Amino acid sequence: MKPLRSLFRSQVTVKKDATVFEVLQKAARDNKVHLEYNYTPAYKTYYIEGIGNLYQFNAGNLSGWMYSVNDEFPGVGCSGYKVKDGDVIKWLYTCSFGKDVGDDN
Repeated sequence: MKPLRSLFRSQVTVKKDATVFEVLQKAARDNKVHLEYNYTPAYKTYYIEGIGNLYQFNAGNLSGWMYSVNDEFPGVGCSGYKVKDGDVIKWLYTCSFGKDVGDDN
């Protein structure tokens, strides 16, 4: 297994009741990292297609982006999770629908 590579680390300040999606947008903008997403009406959330030119399905049909907050996978879309002061958000690229990054759901 190849070691994980970090695209960037960032500490951002956002307004109260900001979502994980808004934090990602700000961090990507501040670090000049390409971000591609679309809104999914059925789930009422944004879906992250690509970060730093690494896209869903680049590593097979089970690959794509997931996020965790404080090392937990919330199980809700990124624009549906409101962050709290001090939360640590990680965006992880999975090659096997989350099993390789610690999501057992």
